[in-house]
Amino acid sequence: MRIRAFKGLVPVPALAAEVACVPYDVVDASEAAALAAGKPVSLLHVDRAEIDLPPSTDPYSAAVYAKAAGNFLKLQRDGALVRECEPCLYLYQQQMGEHRQRGLVAVCNVEDYDANLIKKHEKTRKDKEDDRTRLIDTIGADTGPVFLTYRDEPAVTALVESLVKTAPQHDFTAPDGIRHTAWRIPGAEAWVKAFGKVPVTYIADGHHRAASAARVARLRRERNPQHTGAEDYNWFLCVLFPANELKILPYNRHVADLNGLTADAFLTKVKEVFGLQENAAPSPSGVGGVSMYLEGKWYGLACKADAKADPVSRLDVSLLQDKLLAPVLGIDDPRTSKRIDFIGGIRGTGELVKRVDAKGGVAFSMYPVTIGQLMDIADAGQIMPPKSTWFEPKLRSGLFIHTF
Repeated sequence: MRIRAFKGLVPVPALAAEVACVPYDVVDASEAAALAAGKPVSLLHVDRAEIDLPPSTDPYSAAVYAKAAGNFLKLQRDGALVRECEPCLYLYQQQMGEHRQRGLVAVCNVEDYDANLIKKHEKTRKDKEDDRTRLIDTIGADTGPVFLTYRDEPAVTALVESLVKTAPQHDFTAPDGIRHTAWRIPGAEAWVKAFGKVPVTYIADGHHRAASAARVARLRRERNPQHTGAEDYNWFLCVLFPANELKILPYNRHVADLNGLTADAFLTKVKEVFGLQENAAPSPSGVGGVSMYLEGKWYGLACKADAKADPVSRLDVSLLQDKLLAPVLGIDDPRTSKRIDFIGGIRGTGELVKRVDAKGGVAFSMYPVTIGQLMDIADAGQIMPPKSTWFEPKLRSGLFIHTF
């Protein structure tokens, strides 16, 4: 893999916790406004600039991108964001409870993305991709990193273990309890060499950001008659984590009704498809198990996959969709159906109980997709079903900004 150091923008240490913000796509406008209230240097004023405009403003209007550009320049003029004096890499550590993950912050080449050396497992939505493309191109910067993973490389691990013994550049705990620590790496040669042994990487989270960065590079090439390939717009901001350190949570499901069936009739159909264990645990114990909550009771379902099936078809979420949600509950397209909600595993199984008890229907508690399954799907050139993975903790935006 090609990686490169970059001479980017970083927050001054005293303001790092105030500048850093959650990814733009995990909050809506009202949530973003609440998080940024009383925090004038929060990068949400750039990533979600509509929060500084009247509520009736179209979030995709020219006024929003102009506001983002103005806010971005103000953060630099006011000294909240400062330019590094030389190209750097960074090590970014996140601590959530007992879980710890460490990733290298670098820029990756859009040609590697286009050549599928940076592998994808999700489709992107045009409206979301258009939005990020316009923002990145307008402000000339990647404010939020793409979350990449790779199969462990001992040479990289050795460099990490040596670096974390030194003093960090940033170290703070966010309001959600997650600790964020960053080390500055002024010399990139050893790291670039170590990552040269990594054949491919995988997008864990950030498909829209990666696709948008590649689009911006194409746009800028078209506008630049002197294009050489060395320009900074040919590179985009990433954090690369070893696969063995990642934490994937399940993406659970709540279906609002039983598609006209009584509870007894529905249970009969479930039993025919998956079998039924009464008084099951709220969370399945491994791949091939699903826990179902209905009328105050948990049931265990056994999702047995055909060993010869392709990687997508073997997923628990695929088996549940293909054998129960579609044929029995009538959820033909989970991307567009208004009758199904997806609940990130960070909210726990208690959220499923709460929803079913209050609104009715049925809920399904899933076992997390494994990183091995994700890689198998990407290697096969397949697309993950919608709402299959929930990575936690989320990367903060604003700690490292790549400009061009």
